[in-house]
Amino acid sequence: MKLRFSIDPFLIKLFLAILLASFIPARGIGAPVFGWITNLAIALLFFLHGARLSREAIVAGASHWRLHGCIFAVTFIVFPILGLLSGPLLDPFLTPDLHTGVLFLCCLPATVQSAIAFTSIARGNVPAAVCSASASSLLGVFLTPVLVGLVLAGSSAGSMPLSFDAVGKIMLQLLLPFVLGQVARPWIGAWVIKRNRMLKVVDQGSILLVVYTAFSEAVIGGLWANTPLSALVALVIVSLVLLGAVLGIALLLGRLLKFDVADRITLLFCGSKKSLTSGIPIANILFAGGSVGAVVLPLMIFHQIQLIVCAMIAGAYARRR
Repeated sequence: MKLRFSIDPFLIKLFLAILLASFIPARGIGAPVFGWITNLAIALLFFLHGARLSREAIVAGASHWRLHGCIFAVTFIVFPILGLLSGPLLDPFLTPDLHTGVLFLCCLPATVQSAIAFTSIARGNVPAAVCSASASSLLGVFLTPVLVGLVLAGSSAGSMPLSFDAVGKIMLQLLLPFVLGQVARPWIGAWVIKRNRMLKVVDQGSILLVVYTAFSEAVIGGLWANTPLSALVALVIVSLVLLGAVLGIALLLGRLLKFDVADRITLLFCGSKKSLTSGIPIANILFAGGSVGAVVLPLMIFHQIQLIVCAMIAGAYARRR
């Protein structure tokens, strides 16, 4: 199986959406219209994901509780701790909103598609990867708002009080459509699975809408005027160091717990990923106003870096005897 180390085409579309928002932001009556369309698109996205996800695949991998516990610990404990510890180093180089974005990134659930894809390429435990990544995505609906509130309260990036209203909005916009999709799966599941291209269009289109809407508001609020080039360079360095640290910890945990190679691969790829698909909609709910654009920028940079680095690692595992 060939691996391509080029820039993810979807990332190119994301940066084009940022450019469009930078020069032609949504203003006036266009802003609330884009907001409503975006909310509907995100709800449709999670409905289709719910209809697509196989319960049998989740049950098949659910028995390996030690592996799943390690993955969740790396995703929801190790990542936030590393984000907090990096705070004193980040303050001199990042704006407050970008620093908040790094901490928000650390609190997100794992991505589903790429975690499973890389586990499959590397010949890891794919059923466990399907179960763990899917469960992580669902847990993130509840855990991410709580973790963000706790991490921001313990950092110098500012604070955000825990809001049950925000959790309720996330459940209404993300979890409820997903559950409805699972309920409708017996009738529409096969139809949705056969139309992966349609799901990809909804997936990417909804995220592009959120990015354009968020960055439009951020640009109008002076995002680029308040973000120096040095801060963007610092974000790339922070992403590399953060990803490297998590990959090293995941490898060490796998060896200490004496997992076999397939399980260590699953821990490596499921524990080190952060979801762009879940992260951007959650940020759109948690962070009101023009700060959303700056908050999701670290996630977009980390997303591309994790794809490149993990593709190289998956290729190395795939070539083993």
